[in-house]
Amino acid sequence: MATDEADPATNYGKVSTSRDIGRIIRMKRKEIGVRQETAAGMSGVGTKFLSQLENGKETAELGKTLQILRKLGLEVYVFPRSRNPLRGDK
Repeated sequence: MATDEADPATNYGKVSTSRDIGRIIRMKRKEIGVRQETAAGMSGVGTKFLSQLENGKETAELGKTLQILRKLGLEVYVFPRSRNPLRGDK
C-alpha cells in the first residue's frame, strides 16, 4: 500500500495486512510525539511487543493490539465489503 507519510489523513483507512496495522500504529504514535517505550508502558505491553507490532508481526496477539489502538485514540470497525459506510453504501 503506497502512502504519503507527510499527510496523516491519507494514511488511515482500510487495513488488509498486519503491516497496515503496524504502519498506522507507528504513524499515530509519532504524530502524538510518544516514544515506543512510553506508548508500550501506557498500553500495558512490552516495548518488544510494540516494536514487533509496528514492524507488521503477523502473529501479534489481538487483545494487546486492540489495547494499543485504544490507548493511541484509534478505533476499529468491521463491516461487510458490500456495505462499506465509508463509500456511502447502505
